[in-house]
Amino acid sequence: MMKALDFRSDTVTQPTDEMRTAMATAVVGDDILGEDPTVQRLEAMSAKMFGKEAGLFVISGTMANQVSIMALTHLGDEIILGEDTHMYNLEVSGLAALSGVQPRPIPAEHGRFHSAAVTKAIRPKGIQAAISRVLCLENTYNLNRGIPLPLSYHQEMADIAHRHDMAVYLDGARIFNAALAFNISLAELCQPVDCLQFCLSKGLAAPVGSVIVGGKAFIDRARWIKQRIGGGMRQAGHMAAAGIVALEKMLSRLSDDHENACYLASGLAAIDERLVDRGSPLTNIVHINFGAAGRQSAPIVKALIDRGVKIKQIDEGTCRMITHWGIDKTDIDIVLAHYKTILS
Repeated sequence: MMKALDFRSDTVTQPTDEMRTAMATAVVGDDILGEDPTVQRLEAMSAKMFGKEAGLFVISGTMANQVSIMALTHLGDEIILGEDTHMYNLEVSGLAALSGVQPRPIPAEHGRFHSAAVTKAIRPKGIQAAISRVLCLENTYNLNRGIPLPLSYHQEMADIAHRHDMAVYLDGARIFNAALAFNISLAELCQPVDCLQFCLSKGLAAPVGSVIVGGKAFIDRARWIKQRIGGGMRQAGHMAAAGIVALEKMLSRLSDDHENACYLASGLAAIDERLVDRGSPLTNIVHINFGAAGRQSAPIVKALIDRGVKIKQIDEGTCRMITHWGIDKTDIDIVLAHYKTILS
């Protein structure tokens, strides 16, 4: 059978054999009652890895984001976030529906807010103003470009927020890729932020789950809110076991994904240099601009599907490809050969 080549996302990864074994043999208990030792181990090792006090295992990155904002805000508060962020665009208006907060989106140039724009967006205190409660960051920024943001940026944003008595929350779904890009520890990169979440089910290839980490009081409240919205689980250690393997074994191979993304981008540029931005990719995401080459993306996506290759269409002129566990250079060579045929 021909191998299916799926570049749409790193969420399509399959769990490793070691993860499957760990899931089948995990020691479990009732997590709602605080009695699942495997969940407790995952939460503790996650907090330690990021230099935070405590951790909370949840079912998804979206749940992690929504639970965190609910824990940090009150009804009618305002949060500041990027106009291209996952939290603002792809979480079914959860910020309004669940937290009852008002998002204040601002632009990000190359993934970064201008400090003046953040300061301007913070509401002055007054009887007619919402309370600016949380500054939300995302790293890597923009799920279609994967822009890594450095420690200095985290510190700059945190300094502004803390001067205005705001919390700093980081959607770190792909924070491992950012840390790899800068060759910095996770704890050091995330030291300035108050709390964050990271995904186990993207580049780390676990089948499910995200972990929220932060101060103990914040995590205690987040755990209570997780239960409120139906996120409490019983014998969740089966899922947490795969997350432990992900953290212990899969971090060391993320560099392969970055290297393969560069290999893919170089191959595309050799076909037509207009297809990829100069200097990209920065992590494991390759942004392809068919429009710049005078082509529409939909027919190319269809032609690739007919050849057993899946990529994500962003709009009529652009697409995204992500390298991940299960994709190697041989697979990329096959895809590049298809591109040569389709684009010729």
